[in-house]
Amino acid sequence: MRFLSITTIALLSVSLLGCAVSPAMNETKIVQNIEYRLGTGDKLRLTVFGHEKLSGEFNVGSNGNISFPLILDTKVSGLTTSELEASITQKLTPDYLLDPKVSIEVLNYRNIYILGEVRTPGEYPFIPNMTVKQVVAIAGGYTYRANENTAEITRLSQGAITTKTVDTLSIISPGDTLTITRKWF
Repeated sequence: MRFLSITTIALLSVSLLGCAVSPAMNETKIVQNIEYRLGTGDKLRLTVFGHEKLSGEFNVGSNGNISFPLILDTKVSGLTTSELEASITQKLTPDYLLDPKVSIEVLNYRNIYILGEVRTPGEYPFIPNMTVKQVVAIAGGYTYRANENTAEITRLSQGAITTKTVDTLSIISPGDTLTITRKWF
Protein backbone atom coordinates (compact mmCIF):
# COMPACT_ATOMS: atom_id res chain seq x y z
CA MET A 1 0.00 0.00 0.00
CA ARG A 2 2.81 2.36 0.86
CA PHE A 3 4.47 1.71 -2.53
CA LEU A 4 1.19 2.57 -4.28
CA SER A 5 0.93 5.89 -2.39
CA ILE A 6 4.51 6.91 -3.24
CA THR A 7 4.00 5.99 -6.90
CA THR A 8 0.74 7.93 -7.03
CA ILE A 9 2.35 11.01 -5.48
CA ALA A 10 5.30 10.79 -7.89
CA LEU A 11 3.04 10.49 -10.94
CA LEU A 12 0.87 13.36 -9.73
CA SER A 13 3.95 15.57 -9.18
CA VAL A 14 5.31 14.83 -12.65
CA SER A 15 1.96 15.59 -14.29
CA LEU A 16 1.65 18.89 -12.40
CA LEU A 17 5.19 19.88 -13.43
CA GLY A 18 4.23 19.32 -17.05
CA CYS A 19 1.36 21.79 -16.63
CA ALA A 20 3.50 24.54 -15.12
CA VAL A 21 4.44 27.39 -17.41
CA SER A 22 7.50 29.45 -16.68
CA PRO A 23 7.46 33.23 -17.21
CA ALA A 24 10.13 32.85 -19.89
CA MET A 25 7.81 30.61 -21.89
CA ASN A 26 5.07 33.26 -21.80
CA GLU A 27 7.44 35.84 -23.30
CA THR A 28 8.57 33.66 -26.18
CA LYS A 29 7.19 34.60 -29.57
CA ILE A 30 7.07 32.48 -32.67
CA VAL A 31 9.05 34.33 -35.29
CA GLN A 32 8.05 33.96 -38.90
CA ASN A 33 10.97 33.80 -41.26
CA ILE A 34 10.31 36.74 -43.57
CA GLU A 35 12.33 36.68 -46.76
CA TYR A 36 14.81 39.54 -46.90
CA ARG A 37 14.29 42.28 -49.51
CA LEU A 38 17.43 43.81 -51.00
CA GLY A 39 18.03 47.55 -50.93
CA THR A 40 20.50 50.41 -51.27
CA GLY A 41 23.62 49.78 -49.22
CA ASP A 42 23.60 45.97 -49.45
CA LYS A 43 26.67 44.19 -50.76
CA LEU A 44 26.09 41.01 -52.78
CA ARG A 45 28.20 38.13 -54.01
CA LEU A 46 26.82 36.97 -57.34
CA THR A 47 28.10 33.68 -58.75
CA VAL A 48 27.42 32.34 -62.23
CA PHE A 49 28.72 28.77 -62.00
CA GLY A 50 31.39 27.99 -64.58
CA HIS A 51 31.74 31.67 -65.56
CA GLU A 52 34.18 33.31 -63.14
CA LYS A 53 34.40 36.51 -65.20
CA LEU A 54 30.68 37.11 -64.69
CA SER A 55 30.87 36.38 -60.96
CA GLY A 56 31.85 38.95 -58.35
CA GLU A 57 30.85 41.26 -55.54
CA PHE A 58 28.40 44.07 -56.22
CA ASN A 59 27.16 47.02 -54.16
CA VAL A 60 23.54 48.06 -54.54
CA GLY A 61 23.71 51.68 -55.64
CA SER A 62 21.59 54.62 -54.54
CA ASN A 63 19.30 53.98 -57.53
CA GLY A 64 18.65 50.40 -56.30
CA ASN A 65 20.58 48.80 -59.15
CA ILE A 66 23.78 46.84 -59.68
CA SER A 67 25.88 47.00 -62.81
CA PHE A 68 26.25 43.39 -63.94
CA PRO A 69 28.44 42.28 -66.90
CA LEU A 70 26.56 41.72 -70.18
CA ILE A 71 23.17 42.89 -68.92
CA LEU A 72 24.44 46.14 -67.33
CA ASP A 73 22.07 47.92 -64.92
CA THR A 74 19.85 45.44 -63.12
CA LYS A 75 17.11 46.43 -60.67
CA VAL A 76 17.80 44.88 -57.29
CA SER A 77 15.99 47.01 -54.70
CA GLY A 78 12.83 45.37 -53.37
CA LEU A 79 13.69 41.91 -54.69
CA THR A 80 14.54 38.81 -52.68
CA THR A 81 17.73 36.93 -53.53
CA SER A 82 15.71 34.17 -55.22
CA GLU A 83 13.79 36.73 -57.31
CA LEU A 84 17.08 38.36 -58.35
CA GLU A 85 18.58 34.97 -59.24
CA ALA A 86 15.57 34.26 -61.48
CA SER A 87 15.77 37.73 -63.07
CA ILE A 88 19.47 37.45 -63.91
CA THR A 89 19.04 33.88 -65.18
CA GLN A 90 16.24 35.06 -67.48
CA LYS A 91 18.32 37.98 -68.81
CA LEU A 92 21.33 35.74 -69.52
CA THR A 93 19.24 33.08 -71.30
CA PRO A 94 19.47 32.39 -74.29
CA ASP A 95 21.37 35.39 -75.69
CA TYR A 96 24.50 34.92 -73.58
CA LEU A 97 24.39 31.51 -71.87
CA LEU A 98 22.43 28.34 -72.53
CA ASP A 99 21.67 27.18 -68.99
CA PRO A 100 23.12 29.61 -66.44
CA LYS A 101 23.20 28.64 -62.78
CA VAL A 102 23.09 31.82 -60.72
CA SER A 103 23.58 32.09 -56.96
CA ILE A 104 23.34 35.22 -54.83
CA GLU A 105 24.56 35.75 -51.28
CA VAL A 106 24.16 38.90 -49.16
CA LEU A 107 27.62 39.77 -47.83
CA ASN A 108 26.75 42.97 -45.95
CA TYR A 109 23.29 44.14 -44.97
CA ARG A 110 22.18 47.76 -44.58
CA ASN A 111 23.02 49.16 -41.15
CA ILE A 112 20.47 49.76 -38.41
CA TYR A 113 20.19 52.89 -36.29
CA ILE A 114 19.20 53.27 -32.65
CA LEU A 115 18.20 56.58 -31.04
CA GLY A 116 16.74 57.78 -27.80
CA GLU A 117 17.17 56.40 -24.31
CA VAL A 118 20.14 54.04 -24.81
CA ARG A 119 23.68 54.52 -23.55
CA THR A 120 25.34 54.61 -26.99
CA PRO A 121 22.95 55.67 -29.77
CA GLY A 122 24.23 55.37 -33.31
CA GLU A 123 24.69 53.19 -36.37
CA TYR A 124 25.26 49.44 -35.97
CA PRO A 125 25.70 46.53 -38.38
CA PHE A 126 22.61 44.41 -38.95
CA ILE A 127 22.58 40.75 -37.89
CA PRO A 128 19.69 38.59 -39.18
CA ASN A 129 16.89 37.81 -36.70
CA MET A 130 17.91 40.53 -34.21
CA THR A 131 15.28 41.62 -31.73
CA VAL A 132 14.78 45.11 -30.30
CA LYS A 133 16.18 43.88 -26.97
CA GLN A 134 19.37 42.62 -28.65
CA VAL A 135 19.93 45.93 -30.44
CA VAL A 136 19.53 47.77 -27.13
CA ALA A 137 22.14 45.46 -25.61
CA ILE A 138 24.56 46.24 -28.45
CA ALA A 139 23.94 49.95 -27.83
CA GLY A 140 25.04 49.60 -24.20
CA GLY A 141 21.65 49.07 -22.60
CA TYR A 142 18.86 51.40 -21.50
CA THR A 143 19.29 54.71 -19.70
CA TYR A 144 17.46 55.15 -16.40
CA ARG A 145 14.71 57.14 -18.20
CA ALA A 146 14.01 54.51 -20.87
CA ASN A 147 10.68 52.86 -21.50
CA GLU A 148 11.91 49.25 -21.41
CA ASN A 149 8.66 47.67 -22.63
CA THR A 150 8.25 49.15 -26.11
CA ALA A 151 10.15 50.89 -28.89
CA GLU A 152 9.34 52.71 -32.11
CA ILE A 153 10.57 51.27 -35.41
CA THR A 154 10.75 53.51 -38.46
CA ARG A 155 11.03 51.50 -41.67
CA LEU A 156 11.00 52.12 -45.41
CA SER A 157 8.66 49.52 -46.90
CA GLN A 158 7.35 49.50 -50.47
CA GLY A 159 8.30 53.15 -50.99
CA ALA A 160 6.58 54.42 -47.82
CA ILE A 161 8.13 55.33 -44.49
CA THR A 162 6.16 53.97 -41.54
CA THR A 163 6.64 54.21 -37.80
CA LYS A 164 5.04 51.75 -35.40
CA THR A 165 5.30 50.91 -31.72
CA VAL A 166 6.52 47.37 -31.03
CA ASP A 167 7.52 45.27 -28.03
CA THR A 168 11.11 44.34 -27.21
CA LEU A 169 10.89 40.86 -28.74
CA SER A 170 10.03 42.18 -32.21
CA ILE A 171 12.41 41.38 -35.05
CA ILE A 172 14.11 44.30 -36.79
CA SER A 173 15.05 44.62 -40.45
CA PRO A 174 18.09 46.14 -42.18
CA GLY A 175 17.80 49.89 -42.53
CA ASP A 176 15.42 50.22 -39.56
CA THR A 177 15.67 53.17 -37.19
CA LEU A 178 14.85 52.11 -33.66
CA THR A 179 13.84 54.77 -31.13
CA ILE A 180 13.72 53.99 -27.42
CA THR A 181 11.29 56.45 -25.88
CA ARG A 182 11.31 57.98 -22.42
CA LYS A 183 9.05 56.58 -19.72
CA TRP A 184 6.63 59.00 -18.12
CA PHE A 185 6.30 57.75 -14.57
